Amino acid sequence: MTLTLTFTPMQPQHLPGAMRMSTDIGWPFRIEDWAFVLEISKGFVALDDDRVVAAALATPFGSVAMANLIIVDASMRGHGLGRKIIEQAMATIDSATWQLVATQDGLALYEKLGFRTIGKISQHQGLVSDIDPIGDAVWGTCDDLPAIKALDSAALNMDRKNLYDALSKRARFAVLRNPTGITGFAIIREFGRGRVIGPVIARSADEAKSLTSLIMSEHTGQFLRVDTDTHKGLGPWLAQYGLPKTGSGLTMQKGEPVSPQTAPQKIFALASQALG
Repeated sequence: MTLTLTFTPMQPQHLPGAMRMSTDIGWPFRIEDWAFVLEISKGFVALDDDRVVAAALATPFGSVAMANLIIVDASMRGHGLGRKIIEQAMATIDSATWQLVATQDGLALYEKLGFRTIGKISQHQGLVSDIDPIGDAVWGTCDDLPAIKALDSAALNMDRKNLYDALSKRARFAVLRNPTGITGFAIIREFGRGRVIGPVIARSADEAKSLTSLIMSEHTGQFLRVDTDTHKGLGPWLAQYGLPKTGSGLTMQKGEPVSPQTAPQKIFALASQALG
């Protein structure tokens, strides 16, 4: 089979085609979720005439970039299109370090591209059961956004201001404070079948539970999702309150290693598997 395709930068008019592909393979994405990632990313699509048959995006976070939303139409698989589309997307950003979250289906391709596994993510989701807030977390305001950006940067050694500017239009922020300022935060926004909690940045699992419990306590009976590092200790606790593990992914990296974090805060939940 000879493919004659057109590769072009991804634009908003391509979102319905991307949405069709993700629906076909069971991703719980809304078109708004695709648009959110595209808002802060660069991407490419492959077109068969006017039909979108592959897509991939790349999101710049300072010295690190995320490769994400890599998808090929089922009718076009087996022809190297996945590799072509991800290489097109990655070529739009000059970054010394690349990261992504892979499923088993994509693992072989990413390894061929030079990515190596550095961690594991557990996906927890379901209908939240009754929970009382733990600890001292409170709801934040837009005035907290500069401190939240600074805390994220110190915890991850990335510049994700673009992510938080986009989140500020569509999310609520829970925070922990002490006399010196904000020491942790968690974010909730609409996503997929309901809402997603993340990022969650805190100094300890107990602080992460405080932030997450405040959010969960106001969404009893509603569908929530949390993507958390397997080794951070939140998974069993989430399962107790109606969010069992339903899937997993592998965190992968290519290029220069990210500098070790010096801040006491760590990331306990991702913004999404696409955005880390």
